[in-house]
Amino acid sequence: MTGGTRPRRAVLLLLLLLVGVAAPAASGVVTDGLLPNGNFEQGPDESQMSDTRVMSPNAIPHWEISGFVEYIGSGQQQDDMILPVPEGARAVRLGNDATIRQLLSVTQKASYSITFSAARTCAQAEQLNVSVGPESGVLPIQTVYTSSGWDSYSYAFRARHSTVWLSIHNPGHEDDPACGPLIDFIAIKTLSPPRREKGNMLKNGDFEEGPFIFRDTPWGALVPPMEEDKVSPLPGWMVMSDTKVVKYVDAGHHAVPRGARAVELVAGSEVALLQEVRTVAGRTYRLSFSVGDAGNGCAQPLAVRASAASSSQAVTYESRGTGGSRRGELEFAAAADVTRIVFQSMNHHMKPDGTLCGPVVDDISLVGVSKRAARRLFM
Repeated sequence: MTGGTRPRRAVLLLLLLLVGVAAPAASGVVTDGLLPNGNFEQGPDESQMSDTRVMSPNAIPHWEISGFVEYIGSGQQQDDMILPVPEGARAVRLGNDATIRQLLSVTQKASYSITFSAARTCAQAEQLNVSVGPESGVLPIQTVYTSSGWDSYSYAFRARHSTVWLSIHNPGHEDDPACGPLIDFIAIKTLSPPRREKGNMLKNGDFEEGPFIFRDTPWGALVPPMEEDKVSPLPGWMVMSDTKVVKYVDAGHHAVPRGARAVELVAGSEVALLQEVRTVAGRTYRLSFSVGDAGNGCAQPLAVRASAASSSQAVTYESRGTGGSRRGELEFAAAADVTRIVFQSMNHHMKPDGTLCGPVVDDISLVGVSKRAARRLFM
């Protein structure tokens, strides 16, 4: 009996060892930047492919796949459409019910943002479900904000454990199972807790803290709408809309009123950028901010409406599309112990190449105004 038990134990140990070898392992704690093989330049062997479809779940190094996943080369043609790749030579396409995922080693309770590039192909109402552990969010990608067809989207999460699965899933079901978005260039960034600068009641009013922006891509990072209890890729701020986004831009590729980062309101009045702040009912406050253009050819009369409590102020900027900004102010009396500060573009704008654009907002501050100072102001 003992002799029969030992071989069974040996077989069991061998099976456990094989499972351990086959299972993906997280590397060291992730650092800011591209994820391991986040640009998909390391691809599957030909034996693991059927034409462009990846057949083995662990064929793409550092990734695990399921569903209809294709490995796409730059310039590859589908019918009369050429499939572009934003960086390098390779990307993946998520067809019907397809998922790519990677196991990440993170710092527990820290907040992170994920940025990845996506492009629509043949489906019309494409969307992606991004999840990290039990947290998930649906990112609408049917609106294209660049002339290249590629946009970079951001998603944020707070790590509940020291290892987490990052998954990007296409929930769509098309007649052509290969129809679905192209995915490339996936990066991560640790988010610092939102904080207030001295003399400013708002958190991250200069937008210097936000999602990862790829250095070699000129289109910034889109911040999608989110539920109020979710972690924001733009710490301190929320984006409210049904399907539209705001664009987080950098001074390396755009005109920024102050510092290195700003927000471009690219979707008109369909989206609101907002922050809730503690106030004292009846007290007067002054909201100051910059409005300008991103220097990206959006040469139109731009206008931003700032709202707080029951007050609002429209600030216009006559854009030549080459950069520049002006300051705006709104004084208001708080009506409650929490006041919502809201910014919206008053119009939809489009550049000559047909892509959406809008006013830039930056350098936002909120301060209390003493009653004595307020009386002098209106004398």
